[in-house]
Amino acid sequence: MLLLLAEYLQQFHKGFAVFQYLTLRGMLGVLTALVLALWLGPWMIRTLQLRQIGQAVRTDGPQSHLSKKGTPTMGGALILSAITISTLLWADLSNRYVWVVLAVTLLFGAIGWVDDYRKVIEKNSRGLPSRWKYFWQSVFGLGAALFLYLTAENPIETTFILPFFKDAVLPLGIGFVVLTYFVIVGSSNAVNLTDGLDGLAIMPTVLVGGALGIFCYLSGNANFAQYLLIPYVPGAGELIVFCSALIGAGLGFLWFNTYPAQVFMGDVGALALGAALGTIAVIVRQEIVLFIMGGVFVMETLSVMIQVASFKLTGKRVFRMAPIHHHFELKGWPEPRVIVRFWIITVVLVLIGLSSLKLR
Repeated sequence: MLLLLAEYLQQFHKGFAVFQYLTLRGMLGVLTALVLALWLGPWMIRTLQLRQIGQAVRTDGPQSHLSKKGTPTMGGALILSAITISTLLWADLSNRYVWVVLAVTLLFGAIGWVDDYRKVIEKNSRGLPSRWKYFWQSVFGLGAALFLYLTAENPIETTFILPFFKDAVLPLGIGFVVLTYFVIVGSSNAVNLTDGLDGLAIMPTVLVGGALGIFCYLSGNANFAQYLLIPYVPGAGELIVFCSALIGAGLGFLWFNTYPAQVFMGDVGALALGAALGTIAVIVRQEIVLFIMGGVFVMETLSVMIQVASFKLTGKRVFRMAPIHHHFELKGWPEPRVIVRFWIITVVLVLIGLSSLKLR
């Protein structure tokens, strides 16, 4: 939006040409989203409190969580608002990738909003039934996958890339749609499972989103892509604005979500952010790198799968409680220790993922 204004004003003063630079618009995207989140945060928290939109707490979980009962939830709407406004202000709105990522983010956020609304407002402990939640995730995930497949302009956009290997590529054809579907839906649910402690999910999301922003910038530049031997995806660089907005909005939310949290993001935030990460990773052809950098999300998901499978097959539980962050709490780790150690793990994994840019 403001890019169009800058292009118009450029005819009167050449200085406005500076807004053509992705790096500048990326930095402005971070700052805009951060300011919006910090500005709107207190108002949103007060509104949620007045409407008694508070978190319900499981009685069979860690006892320290009982004090969280009633803490405002659905704060993910703050993150999505800041991301959307910042992206619309600073991104090139003629770019199809910007629109598909925004659409996926908001549509998955809508699923989470309905789930949260039914739990918190209608006092329905089940929320949105799992089958309907998965159905709509599938509809939106497949929709995004088909859009990316049908609008692909060159074969590399639907090719599977194995990182750390120079020539390990596999043309997927229609299989691209299947892979994209699983990446988007899987990452959405993985982030949602991780969102169980104050700040636990948002900081890894910010770190992974920032790293994906680097991949977007490099993949969208023919010279960098050729030098680093990564797929050149024309137009992908514009997603650095979205990733920057995600960073700013996430940090602004963390200001209120850090231990002890004043607000929780709820499914409206977790489902949306996870889907956004998955969609961006697919666009820049870095699904495996997302799997590496999002190792904390993967670990949380696997812990639930292992726990359920073990209990159904043997009647025994592998972990004291799943997802795994609750296991460590029940072992006696204070909540801040679990959170910060998971953050540290994410930093290491993100660095490993970024190293794939050069180690080929």
